[in-house]
Amino acid sequence: MIAMEVELAEVRDFLARHAPFDALPGAVLARLPRRCTLRYARRGTVVLDAGDHGDGLYLVRSGTVEVRDETGDLVDRAGTGGAFGMSSLLEHRPTRYRCTAVEDTLLLVLEPGAFDELCQAHPDFATFYAATHHARLSRAIHNLQRATTGSTALSTRVGDLVTRAPVTAALTATVGDAASAMSEAGVSSILVVEGDDLRGIVTDRDLRNRVLAAGLDRDRPVREIMTADPVTLTADALAFEALLEMVSRDIHHLPVVDDAGRPLGLVTTTDLVRLENANPVYLAAEIGGRSTLAGVVEEARSIPAALGQLLERDVSAADVARVATALGDAVRRRVVTLVEADLGPPPAAYSWVVLGSAAREEEGLSADQDHALVLGAAVDGAGEAWFAELAERVTTALEDAGWPRCQGGVMATNPRWRLTVEDWRRQFDRWSHEPDPDAVLHSAIFHDLRHLAGDRRLAEQVHGYSVSTASSLLLGHLSRQALSMRPPLGFFRGLVLERHGDHRDTLDIKRPISAVVQLARVHALRAGSPALSTRARLDAAAEARIIDPGTAADLLDALELMSYLRLHHQATQARLGHPPDNHVAPADLTERQRRHLKDAFEIVRSAQQHLSRHLPPGFE
Repeated sequence: MIAMEVELAEVRDFLARHAPFDALPGAVLARLPRRCTLRYARRGTVVLDAGDHGDGLYLVRSGTVEVRDETGDLVDRAGTGGAFGMSSLLEHRPTRYRCTAVEDTLLLVLEPGAFDELCQAHPDFATFYAATHHARLSRAIHNLQRATTGSTALSTRVGDLVTRAPVTAALTATVGDAASAMSEAGVSSILVVEGDDLRGIVTDRDLRNRVLAAGLDRDRPVREIMTADPVTLTADALAFEALLEMVSRDIHHLPVVDDAGRPLGLVTTTDLVRLENANPVYLAAEIGGRSTLAGVVEEARSIPAALGQLLERDVSAADVARVATALGDAVRRRVVTLVEADLGPPPAAYSWVVLGSAAREEEGLSADQDHALVLGAAVDGAGEAWFAELAERVTTALEDAGWPRCQGGVMATNPRWRLTVEDWRRQFDRWSHEPDPDAVLHSAIFHDLRHLAGDRRLAEQVHGYSVSTASSLLLGHLSRQALSMRPPLGFFRGLVLERHGDHRDTLDIKRPISAVVQLARVHALRAGSPALSTRARLDAAAEARIIDPGTAADLLDALELMSYLRLHHQATQARLGHPPDNHVAPADLTERQRRHLKDAFEIVRSAQQHLSRHLPPGFE
């Protein structure tokens, strides 16, 4: 009896040294050893295999256990004090991991009933193991994507694309000196330096537009025509990062620098085109160079194929969405420019703004049009007619290019969405303090607002005000809206499918994606953040401690997986000539994809439940 008591005391002391048991009350901790059993596993023993329910929560008292997913990829290594088996306990279903002792290992196994009781009585205990489980899910999702997509040339380091030392000119050089150096070296750009520091870049386009076209003397200082403080990448950056920068900024040369900021060389669009599937770079350039609306429309029709090529490689859904948005922006911006040139000077300063997924830089293949106008001053009848014509012609061109009109009429063609800065402020005040259902809907749409063309300051004034004026009443309604977007997941973790109609046996994956977007918007507004993208909003909310950083990371993982599956579904539809939609058939997914999709839905549901416990008074 004395020996047994000593052993129980040793188990209690062991638990007390490791999280989350170290935070439990002493009386609770003292009862746990009698609900544990000891187990010994030799090196190489599979302690818990995929498909097993397990005997409880496995705690490593000594030794090491590797946790691997269905692909055999390592997702965790549990050493002394570590645990495994929590996925089966938390989800009440067989585990999807194989857990193998990689050295002789002594285990404590806490019985399932005790684990459930601790989770119910001590929320921090449950949160600790839920976070561990979700971290493993995150790594498993990453492994799923990697196994599905393989490798890509766009994962090449940009440092490997630099084939020569940079051609440079001193900050004190003249335009003629720089042009001569470029001609002698046979290059299309030159870096302007001061000692070892990069100060600017001059391209052949700069020489044409800023020197020849402007009649500038070749003896003028090169610093007058250079692009100062250019965008740079380090040698360890990936070619895909270079592609994103070039497409989104409409540039063709990127300096590559070392960790100290010293220039190592240049990467150009030509370098990227030599790599497979760098078509978006040229496509954006072709769109920007078209001089007619018909030409822009023609180029825009190539966008789905270019995105489909990226999806066939190891490119994340978030990055594909950024490319899709950048290409969409190139089309929209060029259309606005061409229409304005045809109409003549605008009667007032304006900002053409994009809304929704385009504003968040999260466009997919089924986006419609959502846009508005912010006017710098009130206009009379003739001025109003000018902006009405601009809106109609731009909207028609975008419709021809593949972006359907918004069925809800949230477009600049609607006079309701062509307002001055002051009128927009009054509109946000009304939405914030009188949030009827339409006001809540519109507030959610217009909080995702980003400048596209015209006077950027106008859009920034409106967006900044929309964040500062969000009332607790409006936040309560937006929170309730976020909770209404329930993932299609049944009580026993079954996928809930459409039973009738054209989309029978499918699920609408846009609903849980929209839930994450709306959760992020609510949390960012609570934090007072002006961030637009879902990732930036969740990061801001986590930094402000509005939500737990682990929850933010889990939601981003869930969003990535759901968006990844949606984009592949839409790319397949586009390839077959069908209009892309959001209705994914689970029968078309692998068993592993279905399991991970359920995990993603569970993360969303858990985040919604957490929000529901923190609703403002009157919204419980």
